[in-house]
Amino acid sequence: MAESLASPAHKLSNKAVKVWRLSETLSNIIALIVLAILLFLDYHFSWIYWIGWILIGLVILTIVGAPWGYIRAALLYKHWRYDISEEFLQLKKGAIKEEHQLVPMTKIQSVSTKQGPLLRKYGLYAVTVQTMGSSHTIPALEKEVAVELRNTIAQYAKVEEMEE
Repeated sequence: MAESLASPAHKLSNKAVKVWRLSETLSNIIALIVLAILLFLDYHFSWIYWIGWILIGLVILTIVGAPWGYIRAALLYKHWRYDISEEFLQLKKGAIKEEHQLVPMTKIQSVSTKQGPLLRKYGLYAVTVQTMGSSHTIPALEKEVAVELRNTIAQYAKVEEMEE
């Protein structure tokens, strides 16, 4: 058990930073487009005067907060760690508010790999582990690492592969 309490050592793929920054950029662009449309509608239909000020404030907050997304991506990558043993899946994340989770292999009910469009662009996968009451995700791993991790967790947790 002392081995399983050591701090996790495995890192995510370094491409995770690019994925998170691209995701943050797309979110900010969409938010600014929506706010621009609302500002146009405010001007065109002469809504109550304070609505325009709120919209301008939201635009300013979005622009000022955008650099945080770039800093946050680097911090997430720097502090995200995982490890597995025959007894536990360990997850450690967080720069300011550190979170260290131990998921017993006996509680794992299913394990899967997922890949959205941004992860696909960079050849990455997320590994998701389901227990009775929660779900845990290791966000950005190379394909070979993700498949090996999924298979190892399934073997340790004695998860049966189901035909689809």
